Amino acid sequence: MPLDELTACESQLWSAFPQGAAVDVRDGSPSAEGVVRAEVAAALLLGAADVAHGDRPALRLTGARITGVLDLRFASVPYPVVLTDCRFDEAPLLRGAQTRELTLTGCELPGLDAHSAQIDGPLILSGCRLAGSLVLTRAQVHGDVDLREAVIKVPGGDAITAAGARVDGDWLCTSLATEGRFRLSGASIAGEFDLERASLRNPGGHALDAYHVQITEDFTLHPGFRAEGRIILSGATVAAAIGFCGARLSNPGDVALEAVDVNVNRNFDLGEGLTVDGGIRLDGSRTGTVLSFRHARLANPGGTVLSLNRVQAQEADMRTAAPPEGLVDLRGARIGHLHDAPESWPAGLRLAEATYDVLTSPLAAAERLDWLRRDTDDYLPQPYEQLAGTYRRLGHEDEARTVLLAKQRHRRTTLPRHTRLWGYIQDAAVGYGYRPLRAGLWLVALLSIGAVVFGLHPPGPLEAGKAPAFNAVFYTLDLLLPVITFGQEGAFAPEGTEQWLAYGLIAAGWILATAVTAGISRALSRQ
Repeated sequence: MPLDELTACESQLWSAFPQGAAVDVRDGSPSAEGVVRAEVAAALLLGAADVAHGDRPALRLTGARITGVLDLRFASVPYPVVLTDCRFDEAPLLRGAQTRELTLTGCELPGLDAHSAQIDGPLILSGCRLAGSLVLTRAQVHGDVDLREAVIKVPGGDAITAAGARVDGDWLCTSLATEGRFRLSGASIAGEFDLERASLRNPGGHALDAYHVQITEDFTLHPGFRAEGRIILSGATVAAAIGFCGARLSNPGDVALEAVDVNVNRNFDLGEGLTVDGGIRLDGSRTGTVLSFRHARLANPGGTVLSLNRVQAQEADMRTAAPPEGLVDLRGARIGHLHDAPESWPAGLRLAEATYDVLTSPLAAAERLDWLRRDTDDYLPQPYEQLAGTYRRLGHEDEARTVLLAKQRHRRTTLPRHTRLWGYIQDAAVGYGYRPLRAGLWLVALLSIGAVVFGLHPPGPLEAGKAPAFNAVFYTLDLLLPVITFGQEGAFAPEGTEQWLAYGLIAAGWILATAVTAGISRALSRQ
């Protein structure tokens, strides 16, 4: 480029470039017009300036308006680029470029295309304002990506698209504000991904798509994180922790957080001030330590507010600030220690095949059964068996029997009407085998009635002179006990009312014996 065609501002930049000196073209500077053509900046970065041995060239520019297109596509740029408070008329093109440090601070851009770029240092866009997409698809950054306090607005489109990007440092998005989709699917971040105080808006769409992202350190979305639209973390792998404490997620009537099949080596914290308007889906996710919803507020009225289908965690804390509004699905969950409390139980649950080793607040069985009754599925035996087993491991055999009795009563409601009678008889007789003392009480009551009646109105002997001495107690026992005999029943023949009482005692004895046998066999089979 002929030097005599440069403006005063561009000449100053050309002269400063070999030494990497900063040029400030804001009002009051020697170059007050503040305009630099993009082709001049590109010429410098592509080696047009004379650089002596020992020079440390760099493009350092403050306060300029850059006109035209800064086109560095597929170019090799061996010099740092540091621009502060500059304004671009056209979006820079860095597709496929290989550069060193790229630092833009407080700049205004119509967008930035760095698709497949390789940056051998940090990529800094802190405080920048973009009216078009930031494209980092399959880019490689051998340092941090810094988007702190940046504002990127592409309503209805992609604010940031970085699918398949590789970052060797941290991805810093503190106080980032986006309007449009933030697409990060398949990206790999060797440090942490920090969205503290960020605001992502894409109502009705995807606010953040981090499908299959891999993060070596923490994934931090607290405190102060805000999102309108769906957050997608499905398939993500996070080697440290994920934190949503103090965040606010909004996607009413739909899923606000989709984190299916996520692997987190440490905590997955969705508590302490998290507010969610919409559903949370964590199906199939695995948490190395604690999955927490403690003190969170979750609402998805009329739908599933929290889906933990097949979730695995050493601990799960379900003690939300208020009962979740909507259905909580725990089907197939595998949890070590489960923390919950009656004041945070949802109105609707799904517990099929859910298992837990310890209930840190086991409560009395009568209270805990209210938890099981919230299951919206039809009768399923497994949730009752799981709860009873938990009580047994704690040594509370009476509580376990209470749960198993409730299971049989629930099962009875599913039977055809004509088959329920036998269930009622077993329940009344021995509590389906889980209340064996009832059999003794029935026996004592019937024995007392028979002994009194037959004592007052002894039956006549069948053969006078051959019958043993009549004993009302043993005669009643002979009637009640189907197997054991004391020689009384066959020797005497009651008449009238006493005969009908004898028939009733015989029938009651057979029913009681059958109920006891069936109930105790059932109870023993569950031991």
